[in-house]
Amino acid sequence: MAIRVLLVDDQPLLRTGFRMILEAEQDLAVVGEAGDGLQALDQVRALQPDVVLMDIRMPRMDGVEATRQITGPGRDGPAKVLVLTTFDLDEYVVEALRAGASGFLLKDAPANELVQAIRVVAAGEAMLAPSITRRLLDKYAGHLPSGEDSVPNTLGTLTEREVEVLKLVARGLSNAEIAADLFVSETTVKTHVGHVLTKLGLRDRVQAAVYAYESGLVRPGAGQ
Repeated sequence: MAIRVLLVDDQPLLRTGFRMILEAEQDLAVVGEAGDGLQALDQVRALQPDVVLMDIRMPRMDGVEATRQITGPGRDGPAKVLVLTTFDLDEYVVEALRAGASGFLLKDAPANELVQAIRVVAAGEAMLAPSITRRLLDKYAGHLPSGEDSVPNTLGTLTEREVEVLKLVARGLSNAEIAADLFVSETTVKTHVGHVLTKLGLRDRVQAAVYAYESGLVRPGAGQ
């Protein structure tokens, strides 16, 4: 079955462009559009999309709050949120990731990257572009507000190798890159990542990366 996509952006021309790109793919179907976060909530309830392509800065309700209400803590719906951000990296993207987004994509990304990102997110994986992830988290994770609840210090539950893996996830490395860095197999890396997510109570690699910064395991601007 085709992946059902909802387009959320306050610029009609951008929505039209995205629709043209996605409808050219046999496995993708655009089921609706919304011009702000409130419309997005209504459309999600009515259309039950698999993936919501979500802009950040919109009138009435921004993409962060809309993401929180669609996929945040306590939400159990099928919709995954892929956040759209500008080239200079919106300062609110980290907040959207905390709110439950499965990843982010630059608005000027090539068409093939947009299509692949939607497929990745629909499959339940996190969309983390390594170089962009490092820039984003290094720039913002150290000083953005973390919301009402502080991150619990549960790092002590991880083994030494699991901590190593978490650090590399926070740098945006793929399983293959982590395997090469640690001289282990990709299967072993997947196992470690699974243990990290389970022990820390995290949903995916995106939340793991943000957690690593917020807990102080990886510090903004620290590079490697």
